Amino acid sequence: MTETKPIIHCEIIKRYKRFLADVRFADGRLITVHCPNPGRMSTCWKPGWPAIISDSENPKRKLRYTLEMIHNGTCWIGINTHKANDLAEEAVQNGVITELGEYNHISREIKYGMNSRIDLLLQNPAERCYVEVKNVTLLNAGNYQFPDAVTARGLKHLHELMQVKQAGHRAVMLFVIQRSDGRFFEPARQIDPAYAAGLMNARGSGVEILCYRADVRPEKSTIVEKIPFQI
Repeated sequence: MTETKPIIHCEIIKRYKRFLADVRFADGRLITVHCPNPGRMSTCWKPGWPAIISDSENPKRKLRYTLEMIHNGTCWIGINTHKANDLAEEAVQNGVITELGEYNHISREIKYGMNSRIDLLLQNPAERCYVEVKNVTLLNAGNYQFPDAVTARGLKHLHELMQVKQAGHRAVMLFVIQRSDGRFFEPARQIDPAYAAGLMNARGSGVEILCYRADVRPEKSTIVEKIPFQI
C-alpha cells in the first residue's frame, strides 16, 4: 500500500488524550497532530523517537497532520489502525493471504451482527467469508500481542464471528502486525484475560485465526508473511 499523501519526518514528543500527539520538526517547531490509535500504544513510542506524519493538505481540518508510524531504533511501527484494513484488502487481492485466495468479490464495512460492520466480506458463488481485522502493535517478551488495552468491542466482534460460523458461513479473525521485531503472535492474557478466553472459544467454535505481518516503511507498507499463532 503506497502512501498517497505527503509525508514528513519528525520526532514524537508526547502522546495524550488518546487521539493527540505532539511532534517536533527538524527545525525545532512543535505541532499537535491527530493520533489514529485508541489503544495504549505500549512499546510503540518514547519521547524523541523518529516518527512519520502525513499531510492531509486540508488547512480547514482541525488537525491537518496525522501520526502514521514511529521508529523504535529497530523497525518502523505502523500505529494508524485504519491502515490495517487497507493492508488486508490489498493482500487478499494480491493473493498474499493464501487462505483467502478463492474469492472474486470483496466488500468493506457491511452491516452484520449486533449493530456492527464487518471489515471485509469476501464472496464467491458458493460461500461467504466474514473477516474481522485487528491492528497489532504491542510487543511483549519478544512476541506480538493483542489487545494492548481491555477491549469490550473486540470481544463483541469475536462473539459475532462465532454467530456467523454457526449460521454456516466462514469466519476469520485476521491480525495485521505492523512491526517486524517479534517472533510469534499470542493474545495478551495479562492485559485482557476475557478477550484471550474469547479468542480461544472462537477458535474452538471454528473461527479461523490468521496472523500476518506487514513490512512497514514510510513510502509503502505491504503484508509480507504469515506469523505463527502461539496458544
